[in-house]
Amino acid sequence: MTQNAANKIVKIDIGDGAAIPCKKDSGLFTAWWITLIGAIFFITYLCVVEPDPYWRILTFLPDGVLVTFQVTIFSILLSLVLGLITGLGRLSRNRVFNLIASTYVEVIRGIPLLVQLFYIYYALGRISLFQNLPPLAAAVVAMGICYGAYMGEVFRAGIQSIDKGQTEAARSLGFSRAQTMILVILPQAWRTILPPVGNEFIALLKDSSLVSILAVSDLLRRGREFASESFLYFEAYTMVALVYLVITLFLSKAVSKMEQRLSYYERD
Repeated sequence: MTQNAANKIVKIDIGDGAAIPCKKDSGLFTAWWITLIGAIFFITYLCVVEPDPYWRILTFLPDGVLVTFQVTIFSILLSLVLGLITGLGRLSRNRVFNLIASTYVEVIRGIPLLVQLFYIYYALGRISLFQNLPPLAAAVVAMGICYGAYMGEVFRAGIQSIDKGQTEAARSLGFSRAQTMILVILPQAWRTILPPVGNEFIALLKDSSLVSILAVSDLLRRGREFASESFLYFEAYTMVALVYLVITLFLSKAVSKMEQRLSYYERD
């Protein structure tokens, strides 16, 4: 074994999102299909064999699914804006801007999301500016701020992955730094950024179950409401878990297709 091989560092990327199925990983690809078919089969079987309560539960959940997607989409949009600003701040030569962005990342990533939800809704609720903040808005703000710190690192890594020659070429053509970043670097970096953003979207959707503590009627909250009324906790949470699983599986497949398409364009 050579010295270079012995000193080679292997980077292991493990995220909070779903496992993304791809044909190269035949085991994971097959497991995805088995899990999807199994989840749909169990939902169908339970609703046909025992429509009361399983069909009643399933028809009780759609409002919660809609709210879950609302929280997820609005939060991911806010986190993208904050992530872009943070990523640019982390790369900025301005020490103040860089320090603010770096401190934001360290503070937010060091506090659990659940604590941030409580803090923004209950603690900041004592301040007059936030007293009338609806639970849904508080949930979006908390999750957007939390995931904005993670998105900042995604944007930073994506921008740094672009060859410096692109910047030098743009500057030689008379582009300013801002024009170079907006017109040259970010469009190219977006291809690198898009897959991890999709994975963060899935992770955020799963973490959105935490917003039920703020009385937001998401998927988990609707399941809890049904269980508290009927005392059918096992049945209600079984159906909630299966619905979450099916949604996550479909989204992970969408991210996989997106990655394949990006790889196809890069080869061309």
